[in-house]
Amino acid sequence: MFNKNIKLVLIVLIVAFAVYQFTENNIGNGIFLLLLTVFPAFFYFKNEFILLAFLKLRKQDMDGAKKWLDKISNPEGALVKKQQGYYNYLNGIMVSQTNLSQAEKYFKKAIELGLSMDQDLALAKLQLAGIAMTKRRKIEAEKLLAEAKKLDKHNMLKDQIKMMQQQMKKI
Repeated sequence: MFNKNIKLVLIVLIVAFAVYQFTENNIGNGIFLLLLTVFPAFFYFKNEFILLAFLKLRKQDMDGAKKWLDKISNPEGALVKKQQGYYNYLNGIMVSQTNLSQAEKYFKKAIELGLSMDQDLALAKLQLAGIAMTKRRKIEAEKLLAEAKKLDKHNMLKDQIKMMQQQMKKI
């Protein structure tokens, strides 16, 4: 994994060499180099290890996802703000199976840093509501559930929200 600053330098160098190729009348090489800048630019905004961890998580391979996330040694220096949010979000999902206090810290940090998609933000708030409910913090859980319901525009978490609301009535 390259640092985010190295990726920016790589983009600038490729574009500069493409401009040089244009001045030498090697138009095809210049166009190819400009198209080549798409890859470092994409990986500047979407970290490759986070993408691979999402793929492992999609296959329910928690150990594999954890291995990919562990390859990110310095999240603050290597990732942009949104990527740091997803790094914490994925760690929160994996840790929520074993350690609720640690998962709560990861989800709060992910929400603080920001997540790109409303569905991910809704799921993080739903997870936090569940953690707050298990720790008998009903007011906080209700607030988080309301926020999750508002963010869930496609009703993908509708059943989970209803189930959690029913469980909250029993508390």
